[in-house]
Formats: sequence, structure tokens, C-alpha cells
Amino acid sequence: PICCAQENVLQRVLQLPVVSSTCESLQRTYVSTKEAHPLMASVCEVYERGVQGASALAMWSVEPVVRRLEPQFAVANNLACRGLDHLEEKIPALQYPVDK
Repeated sequence: PICCAQENVLQRVLQLPVVSSTCESLQRTYVSTKEAHPLMASVCEVYERGVQGASALAMWSVEPVVRRLEPQFAVANNLACRGLDHLEEKIPALQYPVDK
């Protein structure tokens, strides 16, 4: 695929079949582990709440920096998209789920 300015390289990577199938597999394992082990589920829930709070605080604190560096991020994103285009051409396995 040809990269356009509005594309986000992270979204593109997450949409690659090899990446998305790996994430789905990890999520299924995480959920089934929590269901099978109640103690693990309560520890995970505390951890998840902590991560959500820390993420919200981090987003709030870095927002001014992100706004100031937006032009540089756009250039880096464009370069990364072009690199991903090249990888997708050279490594066809990226277009297949992990089990294939």
C-alpha cells in the first residue's frame, strides 16, 4: 500500500494479519487465565486500573509537548509508513495470521 499523510503507522502495523492475530491470541490467553484463576484476576484488575490512571496522567502531561512536536511526528510517521511499505513488499508473511 502507498502511504498517505493521514495514515498512522501504528494503526497500519496493528492491522497487519500477523500482528493482529498475535494480539488476539495474547488477549484470549490473558482472559482465559483470569477466568481460570480468581486470585490472578483480582491482581490483574488492580494492575489494569493502575495502568489506566497512569496512562491518563501521562497523556495529560505530554499533550503540550506532542502539540509542539507535531510536525516532526508527521515526518517520522511518513518515513515509517514508507519503511512499512517496503517491509510489506519484501516479507509476504506479514500478510498472514500467525497460525499460517
